[in-house]
Amino acid sequence: MRYRLTFFAGLALGYVLGTRAGRERYEQLKKSAQQVAQNPAVRNTAESAAQQGRVFAGKAYHVVSERVGDHVPDSVAERVRSLRARNGHGSAGDDWGTSNT
Repeated sequence: MRYRLTFFAGLALGYVLGTRAGRERYEQLKKSAQQVAQNPAVRNTAESAAQQGRVFAGKAYHVVSERVGDHVPDSVAERVRSLRARNGHGSAGDDWGTSNT
């Protein structure tokens, strides 16, 4: 739900800015956004936030698996084990063609 809300808010903002300011203002905003994105401080902050998110997700995964592990059907548990084993040996993709990056 949060992602939908963010998407529609961005869509509405883009529409309003595009219709009111025109192409010239759009190019100014685009250039400013690129400069901010290329700023080393912003890049470092974004990377550290991503790293913290991965650490938190790992901790949450372990807490959930400890609490739910005995209540999961054997077929599901075996599928998770096989995916872990496959991903642990260098294949980072899943059945849907995405990766864990």
